[in-house]
Amino acid sequence: MSQRPAAPPIRIEADYLLETASDPRKVAETMAGEQSSGTFVPVPGETPELKARSAARVERLEVLDDSVAAPSLPTTAAVDPARLRRARVTLSWPIENLGPSLPNLLATVAGNLFELRPITGLRLLDIRLPQPFADAYPGPRFGIGGTRRLAGVEDRPIIGTIVKPSVGFGPEETAALVRTLCEGGIDFIKDDELQADGPHCPFDERARAVMRVVNDHAERTGKKVMVAFNLTGEIDQMRRRHDLVRDLGGTCVMASLNSVGLVGMIALARTSELPIHAHRNGWGYLARHPLLGWSYVAWQKIWRLAGADHMHVNGLDNKFSEDDDSVVASARTCLTPLFPDKPCLAMPVFSSGQTVRQAPGTYAALGSTDLIVTAGGGIVAHPGGPGEGVAALRQAWEAAVAGIPLAHHARTHPALAQALEGAA
Repeated sequence: MSQRPAAPPIRIEADYLLETASDPRKVAETMAGEQSSGTFVPVPGETPELKARSAARVERLEVLDDSVAAPSLPTTAAVDPARLRRARVTLSWPIENLGPSLPNLLATVAGNLFELRPITGLRLLDIRLPQPFADAYPGPRFGIGGTRRLAGVEDRPIIGTIVKPSVGFGPEETAALVRTLCEGGIDFIKDDELQADGPHCPFDERARAVMRVVNDHAERTGKKVMVAFNLTGEIDQMRRRHDLVRDLGGTCVMASLNSVGLVGMIALARTSELPIHAHRNGWGYLARHPLLGWSYVAWQKIWRLAGADHMHVNGLDNKFSEDDDSVVASARTCLTPLFPDKPCLAMPVFSSGQTVRQAPGTYAALGSTDLIVTAGGGIVAHPGGPGEGVAALRQAWEAAVAGIPLAHHARTHPALAQALEGAA
């Protein structure tokens, strides 16, 4: 009786943009060795059999035509600028090296290789994870459909804002602003990432004061506004704050990803009974240099699988340094399935200096209304007040989806007309 051949090992893949003055193939092989079985010198025990079982492989390498005048990153190695080249490199690892573990995945695909001496630039572009990761992690528990159901919004963007001033308001002042926004027809309100549990505005007091307003509005109108309470903190603190929001009738919590870390996010998501609004503050130090860090395409996959329901993607014409093409690519990747039988879709969140003017371009580029758009000053600073700001942003999106120019729509929609006069 013949035996079936063994199934090929399941592998993880990662794509990189590499810059080096050394041979790109040799550097890629160094990366593979550094991040699996090898080190900088041969060691006893690293047998051919062990390498065949556990070594990372260079799956693909494409040397690019980019001209490089100077090293993108400092290095102690001697660099001949005439030899600088860039290449796209794909490495792979057998899953048996680490198991379906997100924390250990980060150590594998984004660990010491950023520090290797021959490398003058390295960016993680994408990762592809096998099915065991889908089986090991919950992914978004609510995602797009659950968020829409809880917010009571279908077939259009969820219109939101941020509590401003960022800090300085106490619980009752915050609740008073929330009352105004609820009466103005807002769908979604989030804490600023700087407002968590300060002595001037303690989390518990703020949550109770705000939910009194939200619940009262829901009883009178039938619409419960979704509020993302910023529960960022230590794991036990986040769990307790989540339970308080849940018990008060809240429908969303928020965490700052780079502050709570991957393990904090995983722990929160495993027990959360509410959608998790994932804020990416600090993203710039991971991504702003084009030859260092992460692409958003790779980074957001980790957090979606860990359990993020909403992912910030910046916004068009934003106040930061990111260009519009990058923003749109980030939003699209949040709406791209991770696995055939477990899409793990997260709702992209557009923010950062958003006003009525970005609606047409955002819709044209994304081709979807599955998003949350949050405008701070774009709503709260409307000449007619926050209620008119909400109406103006909703009208702008109505026009964008219908293909009607904003100026034309504004002729019969005064809130939009006023917003256009004031928007930069």
